[in-house]
Amino acid sequence: MIPSNIKALILDMDGVLWKGDAPIGDLPGTFQRIRERGLKFVFATNNGTKTPEEYQQKLAELGVDAAPEQIVTSALGIAFLLAQKHPRGTKIFMIGEDGIRVALEEKGFEVLNVENAPQAQAVVMGIDRGINFQKVAEATLLVRAGVPFYTTNTDRTFPTPRGEIPGSGSWLAVVTSATGVQPVVAGKPFPYLMELALERLGTSREETLVVGDRLETDVAAGQAVGCRTALVLSGVSTRKEAEAWNPAPTLMAESLEALVAQS
Repeated sequence: MIPSNIKALILDMDGVLWKGDAPIGDLPGTFQRIRERGLKFVFATNNGTKTPEEYQQKLAELGVDAAPEQIVTSALGIAFLLAQKHPRGTKIFMIGEDGIRVALEEKGFEVLNVENAPQAQAVVMGIDRGINFQKVAEATLLVRAGVPFYTTNTDRTFPTPRGEIPGSGSWLAVVTSATGVQPVVAGKPFPYLMELALERLGTSREETLVVGDRLETDVAAGQAVGCRTALVLSGVSTRKEAEAWNPAPTLMAESLEALVAQS
């Protein structure tokens, strides 16, 4: 049962709301219950492939109303992180999709194509369903030459209705093994997304419940910033893994629907 002092939820998306394009449970009914309880919510996802507006449209198609401001992605997190370290106009070689590109360009960075990669002053990696050898080779050459290296997240897999497929972390491993260099990470379990989500909610850590399907990212990130956490078993992590996790998640449920129904 969600504790009575909880006023807001930070919700993961992949593995919590859907797998691939398939919704998990009765999402319209679940969010009606969340609103009836008076809970505020934002979505915080390591998946930076889409812009907040594109996620807003996907949510709407599944019967969930949300504003773009309620959607925080690792792409926004990495753009925020780079803006603290590099000036506008910095040339960036990016392995990723439109979500990352738009977030970087909105911060004033110049995103290079693979032909112009040697000019890069920073390297950013995320999920890229168009990844190829040339992109990975250019990233490797740049990182080996000492160019600053960043990633949206280190999730090794990505849940789909058929099972788990390679995530950002799997492709990242190719570059890290070829260079011996570990990137700066913007996504969960590091605190940037949680802090941005808390800022948008306007609630304290003690009043906020982080809900996710991965112990090593969602739960770890929530615990790192002092929030209570809930693991749902509809995605990647299993009950057995959760029982061995220390400290244990505050709550555990089969799904977001089941978690909300208990409250």
